[in-house]
Amino acid sequence: MTKTFIPAARPIIGEDERRAVDAVLVSGQLAQGAEVAAFETEFSNVLVDGRAAVAVNSGTAGLHLGLLAAGVGPGDEVIVPSFTFAATANAVALTGATPVFADIELDHFCLSPVSVEAAITDRTVGIMPVHLYGHPANMPALQRLAEKHGLKLFEDAAQAHGASLNGQRVGSFGAFAMFSLYPTKNMTSGEGGMVTTGSTEMERRLRLLRNQGMERQYENELVGFNARMTNIHAAIGRVQLTKIWDWTDRRRENAAFFTENLTGVVTPKVAVGAEHVYHQYTIRVGEERDRIATALREEHQIGTGVYYPIPNHRLLPFRSKEDLPNTETAALEVLSLPVHPSLSTADLERIVTSVNTLTTAGA
Repeated sequence: MTKTFIPAARPIIGEDERRAVDAVLVSGQLAQGAEVAAFETEFSNVLVDGRAAVAVNSGTAGLHLGLLAAGVGPGDEVIVPSFTFAATANAVALTGATPVFADIELDHFCLSPVSVEAAITDRTVGIMPVHLYGHPANMPALQRLAEKHGLKLFEDAAQAHGASLNGQRVGSFGAFAMFSLYPTKNMTSGEGGMVTTGSTEMERRLRLLRNQGMERQYENELVGFNARMTNIHAAIGRVQLTKIWDWTDRRRENAAFFTENLTGVVTPKVAVGAEHVYHQYTIRVGEERDRIATALREEHQIGTGVYYPIPNHRLLPFRSKEDLPNTETAALEVLSLPVHPSLSTADLERIVTSVNTLTTAGA
């Protein structure tokens, strides 16, 4: 019997989202407006403990505008992980500043504070950890480093909606944080991003930067962008926001099943005090990773992802000579299994059986 393919990710769009979009279309108010404002308020209250939230048209735009609003520019350096999606480093480079790459720690795949401190120079103005796969970075240690060296702390929370550390939500630690709302994230607006900040001044600059530098029409105060979110996208996001906690619970349940039943692989660890939201359930399978991923897809009809096979410091635009051994190990060994809320019990059992079979066969 032919097996049904289990995708690595599956956006959940239902009748509620369709009705919300249709209501916007009927209203005729398609561009940024009341839906966007409501989405910002609700996102603030639900996910970031009341911090101001500014909606934009992509996660990358959110990082870029956040850095500009924080005053980052030519001649500056911002320390980032190399083990992340290229948007993290791209956003720094787009300001005219230089991304400086630090290593990760392998337990949680997030920035190593020891490596960060070694990368600080007299040009460093900020540190931007990534809460990778939905696990919070070591923010207390990074906060201490930022205070010690007089640096700003930013957050790439693209994959970490609702994650927390010691009871504090990600998105409420740094001068700003960015959440992606791309379709495969834990919640989506179809496309878009949300920038959060505790600074009234930064919030105002973000709103200016996303709207051609204007607060009032034709009264441009600075050179800005068209990075606005539409009411259509905000309507989808508002509905998804009402479902995020149920979906997160399901992701955690799926992850717990994997951790309990997978053998022969390194399963993800969770730091003391951390609440992981499992945007990805990422295992390490050694140098046989590509063989196992191919076999899962072709023989077992199970999709997986490799995030990320080429570290940023080895990409053509950023090619540099940092010695990042943990980053290189992760890039060679990581494999992300399906963990999305749509998985059935049978799906979970099939994934476990297939992975265990393949890793045993390769031993």
